[in-house]
Amino acid sequence: MSGHPRVAYKVLTASQRSELEGGSFAGAPVDLADGYIHLSGADTLTGTVDKHFAGQSDLHVAAVDLTRFGDALRWEVSRGDMLFPHLYAPLPLAAVIAMAPLSRTADGTVALPDAD
Repeated sequence: MSGHPRVAYKVLTASQRSELEGGSFAGAPVDLADGYIHLSGADTLTGTVDKHFAGQSDLHVAAVDLTRFGDALRWEVSRGDMLFPHLYAPLPLAAVIAMAPLSRTADGTVALPDAD
């Protein structure tokens, strides 16, 4: 994972958050169709929300500790030729280091959950 962030983010609907809080999350419909769980880095999270979750409410952001996944995590080129973390396994609740309702900062970017 050298050179990559240690934390990435997963946007969840309320029902997906409930699934995760039950112990693990198998993936949203798009994740299941693509064969991996889509995650975003801090630098791509706002673009992900704007593109894929526009107009939706009751969303949540989970901060995920990427150091837990080994070979199940791959950084792959996606939107705009940027690298995104893709998890080729279910997302366990134990890997979530923070979670919060989706909110935005004063400049419009998605606020990151506080991982204190």
